[in-house]
Amino acid sequence: MLGNLRMLCLCLCFSWAETRIWAWMLNMPHGPPKEGSKALRDSAALPKATTAVCDHDRACGRGFSCDRHFGLCVPLRGEGHYCRRDAQCVRGLSCMFGKCHRSIPNGQEGARCKVDRDCGDSMCCARHHGEQVCKRRLIRSASCFVPDGGLAFSINQICPCDEGLLCRKNGASQQREIDFIYHPERSSWTCQVPKS
Repeated sequence: MLGNLRMLCLCLCFSWAETRIWAWMLNMPHGPPKEGSKALRDSAALPKATTAVCDHDRACGRGFSCDRHFGLCVPLRGEGHYCRRDAQCVRGLSCMFGKCHRSIPNGQEGARCKVDRDCGDSMCCARHHGEQVCKRRLIRSASCFVPDGGLAFSINQICPCDEGLLCRKNGASQQREIDFIYHPERSSWTCQVPKS
């Protein structure tokens, strides 16, 4: 009896810890959102499509999208709410970095892109939290260190130096002391005008 009770406690603790770890890793809430009761009250006026089983958005009807992970129709989400794809957000919003955000016009800083030419002048297409977006090219004296590879390189990238500048290593004397102590390789590379 005591062994079964210990096993039950262990399973419950492991389940709670595992949920917290996965929520942290996926940057998702580990419990219901704070506005959950309000959302339930507001959805009560909507048709009961939330319980409908689906495998694509068309099966859900107006104002709903298909949560393909659970195979259920769910109401479209507003700004700041969690999402997995654009179709889960209301019109005018895009799903970026796991939340519904106002859509940014093509070519502007923060807009989605596939290649550099999708972005405006003095910008490039680089990853930010894993999503390819338009970012500004680096200005003079900006840190331009890029890791050889690995997770840090594949999730967050920086643009190259702006036109007419090159990424060069500085002398240690020009560095801020704190930067140099914690990130010596990063702080010693900056965008500079090439010497003739």
